[in-house]
Amino acid sequence: MSKIEIIQCSDVDASELAEVAVRAYRDYYLYLWHDDGSWYINRSFSIEQFEKELKDPNATFYLLKDDGFNVGFMKLNLDQPLEGFESLSAMELERIYIARSASRKGIGGRAVEFCFALAARMNKKIVWLKSMDSSEALLFYKRIGFEECGTYRLDFEVMKAEYRGMKILMKKI
Repeated sequence: MSKIEIIQCSDVDASELAEVAVRAYRDYYLYLWHDDGSWYINRSFSIEQFEKELKDPNATFYLLKDDGFNVGFMKLNLDQPLEGFESLSAMELERIYIARSASRKGIGGRAVEFCFALAARMNKKIVWLKSMDSSEALLFYKRIGFEECGTYRLDFEVMKAEYRGMKILMKKI
């Protein structure tokens, strides 16, 4: 049985985050892009971008480890209102990526449970996220209690038009 760990990141973890983010993203999302994801990966998962985001006091990152190896990461925005539910204190699960080699081991479930527990300790009323409407992760989110509450459309020119749709999901805590 593998040992799953969720480790909070500090500003010295940008290179580890960049490596695991690129690896996990390439496992699932290259089909979205005309350029096989190069533009988005360079924009979102560079060491410099992670160094910048790690300085945001509202954001917190976690490395997801399996037997000591980085297999994914999670980014939470600790105080992020959800449109239409502004009266409720909310946390956004902005990103969760897990390498395909580590899928189906319970790592995603453990990470989301960790997120829910943190939200409860912070007296948040909801946790919310956006998911590509073409993503296989949608079934996972619904199975663990997230409910659809809206839609969103990305406007990235390099992204294939048929894959720009997103679902907004929330779970009450």
